[in-house]
Amino acid sequence: MVIALVTAIGGGTLRDVLLGVTPVFWVREPFYVVVAVLTAVGVMVLAPRLGTRRGPLLVADACGLALFSVLGARLTLVVVTSPLIAIVMGVMTGVAGGILRDVLCGEIPLILRQEVYATAALVAAGVYVGLTALGVGGDAPLWLGIVAGLGLRLAAIRWGFSLPVFALRD
Repeated sequence: MVIALVTAIGGGTLRDVLLGVTPVFWVREPFYVVVAVLTAVGVMVLAPRLGTRRGPLLVADACGLALFSVLGARLTLVVVTSPLIAIVMGVMTGVAGGILRDVLCGEIPLILRQEVYATAALVAAGVYVGLTALGVGGDAPLWLGIVAGLGLRLAAIRWGFSLPVFALRD
């Protein structure tokens, strides 16, 4: 439950604290805690059926990454009008919970590997903020941002592509 809660609320909590939004979102709306706990229970029940297959969990994580990156950017635009800050906060909202999860589980965070992870969050938040700045109305920016970030992350998982690594030589 702790891992689920940290993953679910970590990025948004950091965003709200940095933006000075108090109380943080999950204190104002405990529904988020309930969803995280119910999801954790669901994973614990279903995990034995998944065996060693990580695919379903990676897909679920990719969905959360895209969704929370876009929602983080959207919520930031309510507080500040800077598109750049909205994109940065969107990425932070999407990736910080996963970083905390991986550190607590003793794993190297996905963002520190060659994975296309933060880049997918950047695409999701960037598409949302860009379309919003262009005046695209309705829910189109939200959905297109989610689809763009999710599509990139799922493509990276499916075809195994990653970002280049910069290495210094002795």
